[in-house]
Formats: sequence, C-alpha cells, structure tokens
Amino acid sequence: MKRLLITGAAGGIGSVCRKRLTHMADTLRLSGRGDLGEPAPHEEIMLCDLGDKIAVEELVEGCDGIVHMGGQSTEASWDVIRNANIEGMFNLYEAARKHGKPRILYASSNHAIGFYRQSQNIDATAPVRPDGLYGVSKVFGEALASMYHDKFGIETACVRIGSCFPEPTSHRMLSTWMSFDDFIRLVECVFRVPVLGCPIIYGVSANDATWWDNTSVAYLGWQPHDNSESHRARLDSEMAAPNRNAPDAIYQGGMFTADGIHEE
Repeated sequence: MKRLLITGAAGGIGSVCRKRLTHMADTLRLSGRGDLGEPAPHEEIMLCDLGDKIAVEELVEGCDGIVHMGGQSTEASWDVIRNANIEGMFNLYEAARKHGKPRILYASSNHAIGFYRQSQNIDATAPVRPDGLYGVSKVFGEALASMYHDKFGIETACVRIGSCFPEPTSHRMLSTWMSFDDFIRLVECVFRVPVLGCPIIYGVSANDATWWDNTSVAYLGWQPHDNSESHRARLDSEMAAPNRNAPDAIYQGGMFTADGIHEE
C-alpha cells in the first residue's frame, strides 16, 4: 500500500500498530485526539474527532487501507459512545465510500457477545449479546460494515478483540488474551488475502481455554502462535481465581455485564 491509516494511534493497540506496521505501506497516516508526538519520516499525523464528518473525510482521502482502532474503548455515557462509535463509524464508512473504498480492519470487541456464558463455545454465527452500551456500539459497527460491503463492496474484517495486552493479567484473560504478535499477524493476513469479504473474526491467540471458534475464517491463513496457558501458573501465584458467582467467572464479557448505564 502507499498509505495506511491507523486511527486511535495513541491507544494501547494503536501505538503497537504504529511501531510494527511500517512494512505495510510507504506512509502511515496516524490519527487520534491526543498527542501523537513528532512524525517519523514515513508518518503523517492528522488529529481528528471521529464525530466531525468533514475532518474524517479529509482523514480517509488518499488512503489504501484503514486499521480502525479509534473510538471510545470502554463503557461510557451514551453521548460519548454515540459521538465516537456511532457517528464516528458512519463518518468513516461514508468517507471510505467516497474515497476509493479502501479495505478496513475494524476493531470490534468481545463485548458484542459478552452475555454468553463461559461454559459456551461460539462462532461467528452466534447471535449478538452485547453486555453494555459499548458492546451495542460495536454491534452497530459490525452491522454498518456488513451493509457497506453488501451495498458498496467495501471489505472489512470485523475483529472482536478479546484482551490484547503484552500478557494476560487475570484468569478471565486466559480465555480472551491475544498477544501483540498474533494481532500483527492478523493485520498482515487481512490486507494480504486476495478476497476478504466482511468476516467476523475473534481476536484471540491460540489459547487452550478459549471460548471462540474461528474455523470460518481459515481462508485468511492466520495462524496465531501464542497461548495464554504459559501464564497460568504465574496468575495462580499472583491472585486468587474469581468467585464462581462473580461476573468474571460466569460471563464471557466479565465485569462489563455488571455495569450500569453511565450517566453524564
């Protein structure tokens, strides 16, 4: 690619993409609302509020691909979620429709299906069960991506990210963890495969304890290498497992299922 846009480039995963996707395009266009520092020679920085339609159109113009990590990343008030994750998604896809229909990797979330129990194993065909307003916004994003694919041919990988951190930090993450290495491998596959379509992909490493089945996206050629099981002994020594009646031990979405509605 000549130009790859990374939104949310100041965030945890976005900053990893900034460092490790330099081989994917001649230029990385980096966007966010916070300080992104000084651009490297191969970088462009464009600060942008995703709720600003005109700014998003300028952001997307000239890009051959988009890694969309931007938006509100946790539970929040409806006004905050609506601006970033509802209006922002619509603005992004309208801009993509008008400017060359670039392929998109959309950072969806496991919270789109958070009310499934940890005793259940699910795949991409499972009906959505969001565990909060944040999860609802991710379901909206997946539906929007599907419509723009069917109607306009924009290809999107909707990645339901589990817990993407250097290592799992809780017993629940033994099932949801995705290493940075495995995420970068996934990004590479998404932009390399000749025909992507609009698949739902569970963003999870090759964990023994996972609840999610990615059989339907085997055509991507993505093979996660890491396994959270290597961290189990450490977690057992550092903390007690959650009480069996706690949301973290019952639901795939963990404590998000116990959140109330956030007021302003």
